[in-house]
Formats: sequence, C-alpha cells, structure tokens
Amino acid sequence: MKKVSLIALTVFAMVFTSEVMAQKFSGLDKSPMDMASYPADYKVANKAVRVIYSRPQLKGRSLSELAPAGKVWRTGANEAAEITFYTDATFGGKSVKAGTYSLFTIPGDKEWTIILNKNLNQWGAYSYDESADVLRVSAPSSTNGSSLEEFSIAFKEVDGGAELAMGWDKTRVLVPITFTKM
Repeated sequence: MKKVSLIALTVFAMVFTSEVMAQKFSGLDKSPMDMASYPADYKVANKAVRVIYSRPQLKGRSLSELAPAGKVWRTGANEAAEITFYTDATFGGKSVKAGTYSLFTIPGDKEWTIILNKNLNQWGAYSYDESADVLRVSAPSSTNGSSLEEFSIAFKEVDGGAELAMGWDKTRVLVPITFTKM
C-alpha cells in the first residue's frame, strides 16, 4: 500500500508541477521594443540620454499611412516612445530639465515637430494632451536613397553633443542635443 501511495504522490507531483510550469507566453511582438542611448558604448555607465520605443515595420505600407503628415504620432508603435535625459540639456535649441518625457512627433514634408510631453505610460497618441507639452521643436526632414524597413532611432555624436536621429523609409530627421554636464 505504501508503494501505491508513493507512486500516486509522485504522479500527482509531476502533473501539478507541469501545470505550474506550463505558463502561457505571448509570441514575438510585431513591433519589438528597442532602446537607443548616448553615449552608445555599453562600457560607459553614465548615460546622458536614452530613448525607449517600439519599431514598427513598413511591410508594404507607406510612411504617410503609418505616420500621417500633420498629425501627432507616438514616434514608433505601441506605447508612446519615452526619452530620459539624465542631465539638463538643450534639445533642438530649447532647454529641457533632466527627467523622463513621452516623445511625440508631427511628421511633415519638409520638417517634423518633435514634442516632449510630461504624461508618461500612454498607449499610442490616443490620449495625447497638448497642455502637458514641455517643449516643441522643429527639425528639418531629408530623404536618403536607402530605405529603412523598420522605424529606427539612434544617437550620433557631433562636436559639442549629439544628434537624435530618426529614420524610416527614406525619411531622416536629426535633432541637435547639447548637455549641461557629461
């Protein structure tokens, strides 16, 4: 009888354990989350700025369909992108205090408006509130011969600071940044 009880207990434990371990995980996101920081070198512990965003793909669609000109865009996919300044900075020629902000853009043919907004954790731009804007700057847009399938953000080091570079399809937008302390 003890043998039967021990076998029954072992089988029960195996079934119960496999039920606990059989978690449901979602598949890969269609627009995976990414991060860009400056300095980009992972050996540098003290970053000056970081952006967390999701990377939508064209998949046969046009940039104007996915980020229409003249309309506030979440600057990526899913949640609105967030930018963190770890030190006070000048962003596109305007002062910004260290902190985390939602990053929105308004695409245009010749220039984009880049918006830093104090409301965080927003899904898309559906609840965007202009009264929460911390600043707005304009940056010229240009075209490049090569097309980017995935929306991308990077930082490019330049004399005196960095540039926030955004690219998708053949469109490129650069926003200059200088930092109070590095």
